[in-house]
Amino acid sequence: MKVGFFSPLPPARTGVADYSAALLGALRHRGDVKTGRVNSAVNLYQIGNNRFHREAYRCAIARPGVVTLHDALLHHLFLDTANADEYIKEFVYNYGEWSRNLAWELWRDCDRSGVDPRYFRYAMLRRIAEVSRAIIVHNPRAATIVKEHVPTARVVEIPHLFHPPGFPFETEIVRLRERLGISTRTFLFAVFGYLRESKRLPVVMRAFEKVRAAGIDAALLIAGEFVSFDLECVMRPLFSLPNVYRVGHVPEREFWLHAASVDACVNLRYPSAGETSGIGVRLMGLAKPVIVTAGEECSRIPENACIRVEPGPGETEELAQYMACLAQAPLLAREIGRQAAAHIQENHSLDAVADQYWDVLLSCRD
Repeated sequence: MKVGFFSPLPPARTGVADYSAALLGALRHRGDVKTGRVNSAVNLYQIGNNRFHREAYRCAIARPGVVTLHDALLHHLFLDTANADEYIKEFVYNYGEWSRNLAWELWRDCDRSGVDPRYFRYAMLRRIAEVSRAIIVHNPRAATIVKEHVPTARVVEIPHLFHPPGFPFETEIVRLRERLGISTRTFLFAVFGYLRESKRLPVVMRAFEKVRAAGIDAALLIAGEFVSFDLECVMRPLFSLPNVYRVGHVPEREFWLHAASVDACVNLRYPSAGETSGIGVRLMGLAKPVIVTAGEECSRIPENACIRVEPGPGETEELAQYMACLAQAPLLAREIGRQAAAHIQENHSLDAVADQYWDVLLSCRD
């Protein structure tokens, strides 16, 4: 069977590109898979919620096939790639004529799209869910959002894949922490990925300050590039606080080295786009305890394999308590990481994920 594969690929600076590169290699062991427009039996499209995925989205509408929604939300894709008339027309197509004035308000206020819950409430999935032969998602919440737009859509849940490179040597980890100035005795928390409002960085910083004020030997690494100028302006002065370390975008191997060097990951996401975090899956696969925002998106993760923080007024205090607990009980942290790695190994391996993809593709071919 010949499959057409549409996705951004490295060196594009998007997690979907790295995901797609690993998946593409695995699928090529199962059949004839070509990137771009080919005379195929079925096309597979990898689509996320930003301009990197504009071409894949357009092709998926023009020639329907199987679509992986890495975010159960395409609102920001349309904000990034459409003009006002196109955006309003698409919004009305999704939600009806009653929504025209709302669409205009959202277009007008789009500089708030990273924090305003309305932009996450209206996912704008109707068109792609109507035409696609199947929609692949990574968690139950994403499946629900697709069905809310098109109840008859065929939705298949496949776990987010985990495919690490060769693990860094212990000496490299020691050298990295030495270069950063972080003792091996200091408990190192980290936030990874593209830094936007939904990563809850001000909350993380306030919680970390509570941990430090309690006299706990801990450090915080903020790793990644900002995609919000306003957030960067708010956060920049805080990076000079004691035991806070900052690195920007790093190449793939350097990411894995930094990930292997930390003791725990803080991976909050609110408002949610219905996504499964590739960062979270990677860190859990490395046997790191990961603190996540509670929600249906992470409902497949066993209770003993991650730490869940409820969004809302008590978020900062709850996060601070969990961070302090991990830093003061490293054996507990390692046990949570061990449970996380076992879950990822059992459910998210590249071969198992590729097998599930291939079954869906076979069922959707011409």
